[in-house]
Amino acid sequence: MRLRVAPGGPAALKVLAAAGAAAAPVRLVWGDPLERPLASLSPPWVPALELDSGTVLFSPNAICQFFFLARGEEPTDLTNQWLEWEATELQPAASAALYAQLVHGKKGLEAVEALGQLLDHIEQNLTRRGTAYLAGDTKSVADVVVWGALFPVLQDETSLPSELQALRTWFQNMTLSEACRKAADSVLMPKALLEFKSYLQKHPPPCVATERATSNEPEQEEDGSERALTEEEITAAVDAWARGVAALPKPWKPQKPVLPVEGMRNVLITSALPYVNNVPHLGNIIGCVLSADTFARYCRLRNWNTLYVCGTDEYGTATETKAMEEGLTPQEICNKYNAIHADIYRWFDISFDYFGRTTTPHQTTIAQDIFQRLLARGFLLQDTVEQLRCEDCQRFLADRFVEGVCPFCNYEEARGDQCDKCGKLINAVELKNPQCKLCRGVPVVKTTQHLFLDLPKLEERLEPWLEQSWATGDWTANARYITRSWIRDGLKPRCITRDLKWGTPVPLDGFQDKVFYVWFDAPIGYLSITANYTDQWERWWKNPQQVELYNFMAKDNVPFHSVIFPCSLLGADDNYTLVNHLIATEYLNYEDGKFSKSRGVGVFGDMAKDTGIPADIWRFYLLYLRPEGQDSAFSWSDLMLKNNSELLNNLGNFINRAGMFVCKFFGGVVPDMVLTLDDKRLLARVTLELRQYHQLLEKVRIRDALRCILSISRHGNQYIQVNEPWKRIKGDEKDRQRAGTVTGVAVNMASMLAIMLQPYMPSVSLAIQGQLRIPPDCFILSHDFTCTLPAGHCVGTVSPLFQKLENDQVESLRKRFGGGQTEDVAVKPQAEQTHPAPATLGAPGDPQLIQELTEKVAKQGNYVRQLKANKAEKGEVDTEVAKLLELKKQLLLAEGKSPEVPVPKGKRKK
Repeated sequence: MRLRVAPGGPAALKVLAAAGAAAAPVRLVWGDPLERPLASLSPPWVPALELDSGTVLFSPNAICQFFFLARGEEPTDLTNQWLEWEATELQPAASAALYAQLVHGKKGLEAVEALGQLLDHIEQNLTRRGTAYLAGDTKSVADVVVWGALFPVLQDETSLPSELQALRTWFQNMTLSEACRKAADSVLMPKALLEFKSYLQKHPPPCVATERATSNEPEQEEDGSERALTEEEITAAVDAWARGVAALPKPWKPQKPVLPVEGMRNVLITSALPYVNNVPHLGNIIGCVLSADTFARYCRLRNWNTLYVCGTDEYGTATETKAMEEGLTPQEICNKYNAIHADIYRWFDISFDYFGRTTTPHQTTIAQDIFQRLLARGFLLQDTVEQLRCEDCQRFLADRFVEGVCPFCNYEEARGDQCDKCGKLINAVELKNPQCKLCRGVPVVKTTQHLFLDLPKLEERLEPWLEQSWATGDWTANARYITRSWIRDGLKPRCITRDLKWGTPVPLDGFQDKVFYVWFDAPIGYLSITANYTDQWERWWKNPQQVELYNFMAKDNVPFHSVIFPCSLLGADDNYTLVNHLIATEYLNYEDGKFSKSRGVGVFGDMAKDTGIPADIWRFYLLYLRPEGQDSAFSWSDLMLKNNSELLNNLGNFINRAGMFVCKFFGGVVPDMVLTLDDKRLLARVTLELRQYHQLLEKVRIRDALRCILSISRHGNQYIQVNEPWKRIKGDEKDRQRAGTVTGVAVNMASMLAIMLQPYMPSVSLAIQGQLRIPPDCFILSHDFTCTLPAGHCVGTVSPLFQKLENDQVESLRKRFGGGQTEDVAVKPQAEQTHPAPATLGAPGDPQLIQELTEKVAKQGNYVRQLKANKAEKGEVDTEVAKLLELKKQLLLAEGKSPEVPVPKGKRKK
């Protein structure tokens, strides 16, 4: 291999460091930064790697990745995401910072201003993951690439903010590594940097990419940062305003049931089916149903013929496990939790056209039909499988009945199907130190017959479909990367049956005692749920010519929706509708950790309504921090801040003032408006924001589009402050006319905001519609800001939309949800709660027994505290305290200590 690099070129730094770190056998050729580049569209300092086959790689990141691949290091999904982030977010900002240093002579913190929140992003990820490197505890290609982008700017460590301790440690470790040190010495010599500076001086400064995907914070507009408006834009905005209601399309009211319509845009929306066996937390809600709901509402406001279906995923091991825990049958568990889920989504105002479930006759019929078609076309294999069997329980253990150490990352609590830490899929027999979750016994490996989906045989159908879907649809970057990693690694046959009773029966001789694996079966639930909604379900699901399918999910569900489910439908060969747009979020964390029902950490769906905070505030905040490009974190302090600043002082303040001015100064009637040039510029500025809102939502960038709403209300508040209608109304005729114009324009902005807000905060939107008496025919989204409330329009009673959140209230909620709530207390009515039984004593020093008793003591202690907080009857409290003391006594015995329990405070022994 021949590697050509130019001295002084920052891209050469990462490539040389990667070659050194991966011990790549390359022949180094030094080029001239001013010579003609090997690639016609690339800058001359961009390196090139000529492989022995004659192929030439020009992308620095691709070259780095090639070196690590050649060494046998496969990139993880996390590594790929860092590479994507470096290329799209960090690299433009780092180039701008380097330009500022070399060309403008900026120094220190001033020079790295362009990096902004990108350094914070690295700091937060290193801190949250608790790892030494970006993608784990060992150095990866991601570390080399990100370091290579930063080092030219941060050679002087005084440029690095002192509070970013994790980043500083990581950066120093990378810089001191032999490969990086040698690369820096080779590339960034003073003479080479002077040549590079000379090159930069002849070219315009790099354009800094937006930082929106790297922060929970919206971009704040700064004075003078807005681009200048053109005369054409101003004229067009005034013309659209003047056309008024007549220019709006009529709202589309689809018939029930909603079915595809010839000549219309037919949008089919699904969100990943939530597991029926648990209560969804805020991260589950934003990752699937709330994101899908926001987009579905937007589609309806665009007059797109839209169907949104979802339901509970009810088959599989998880349901059997939960049923055993609660002493119920699987069907009883499904009935109980389906109702809980439905109530939660109803409270969050999720606008399903139909919310169903997978335990229906339609599910059996459709799943078995797809199976039979795959079987008939030769896409299924039968093979003997080594599987874990628990001899104590006398059963083969399904994946979720097994826990152990991940064979890839050594995470100690990996499940038998997937590791939650590294995200890799696992076969249960690969687990190290496996344990049966039911009895904690050690299972043994036995053989059993199973059926497999022949993914290698289907790959020739999958890849061309994927290329077409990627070219024509909107797939999030993480969805593409995760899918590519599956394809790149080579598809393997995937088992689609399990040794369970609770599931869709396998209609094949010899397999009557098995059911379909939930990940073959569950996505078919989209079809069966639609079939329960309408007997014409095939008009949606066997109609790719007329229907666009959007799938919403968290990133861990991607492979099943991008590879396994499409392969099943492609192999069935029955003109099925396949996903056009796959929208995957990252993870939402809770404060500084993760949601945990068992530890009582975090807000779960059934608890949100008990906080006293309205559903629309929850919707707003979850959508405001939607984890689109990276993980984000729920924060009580931030919730209070955003409610009080963005909703109360910005959005609510503007809408309330606009409406109140109409009522107070003009008797509730919109006044005449005589537009000045400043007003016309405002119309054009608001139109630009409205069109940006559309562009973002059409690309399903839900979080970014919300900023456009807040930006418009900021423009509105500034417009009112500058023009002061409350003063002008007291002046002469000219001033009163000006007050009328400002009030009329402002209340029309409020009317438009009500419509834009509907996908995000439907109840607030409805309240504004009622207060301003916006005509129903105006409740439609167009691309133009029009006068929908003309002079003479009567508004209703205007009142505040939002309430302030107080610090004491928020601190109380933080403590309440910071740990100590048990699953039983959170899910079950008090009368139904069960309590821990005394443990069976074992030999002193048994670590497993000590761990079990420690957990039971903690759980019982939490339960006692909950009873006391709820002011339960003294007799009931005393009974539970006695159980707690008994458990503590058993724990002391297990630890080999004296079983004498300390006397409660206030009582002394005589």
